[in-house]
Amino acid sequence: QVQLVESGGGLVQAGGSLRLSCAVSGETFSLHALGWFRQTPGKERAFVASISWSGDTTVYADSVKGRFTMSRDAAKNTVYLQMNNLKSEDTAVYYCALRFTPKSGSSVYTADHEYRYWGQGTQVTVSS
Repeated sequence: QVQLVESGGGLVQAGGSLRLSCAVSGETFSLHALGWFRQTPGKERAFVASISWSGDTTVYADSVKGRFTMSRDAAKNTVYLQMNNLKSEDTAVYYCALRFTPKSGSSVYTADHEYRYWGQGTQVTVSS
């Protein structure tokens, strides 16, 4: 089993910054990729960013490119989402997700159905 616990959400003014963390625990010895998604009421969950097992490959949604940065600390088994220049449209519940990638350490994934494990989410609210 795999557990994911997000933290770092909160209320911030437009133009401000937040850093989300996702602590990963459990049976994660195999290669895996991680992703961040977000969801607002009445809308489907949307892709934000993904990082490969090796950490050398990242991909971002167009809406956050240049403002958000995803990184991972293998020693701490934690991934981060640094969010800068936040906008009101970034308000959402942010979820961390993991999928195993036994054949590749450089793969990233952008579709939520490709991920097997999910955290409980952390609320980010950006006031304008």
